[in-house]
Amino acid sequence: MADNTITRGTGNVFADLGLSDAADRQTKTRLALAINRIIKEQRLKQVDTAQLLGVPQPKVSALVNYRLDGFSVEKLMDFIVALGRDVEIVVRPKRDASARVLVREAA
Repeated sequence: MADNTITRGTGNVFADLGLSDAADRQTKTRLALAINRIIKEQRLKQVDTAQLLGVPQPKVSALVNYRLDGFSVEKLMDFIVALGRDVEIVVRPKRDASARVLVREAA
């Protein structure tokens, strides 16, 4: 008999998978999502993106394919700035028991 139990996720798939660096991975992924949207919006080729970001083209390929282990959160924020966008960091009291870093794109 199949178990049809549904478990509500935490909102962080990496935490749900039990990864110790879940918050960092989620932050990097959301920053990469923003970067990839900008690249697509500006219709940039990987070679052109690499030149703008000051990295070799294979690094752009890794970024586009969400292989993010070689990137820090700070470097990803630098990329966003290099692509002509601002990054704003807001510090505020916690809303619930879990401390977290939120990444949102402005509308």
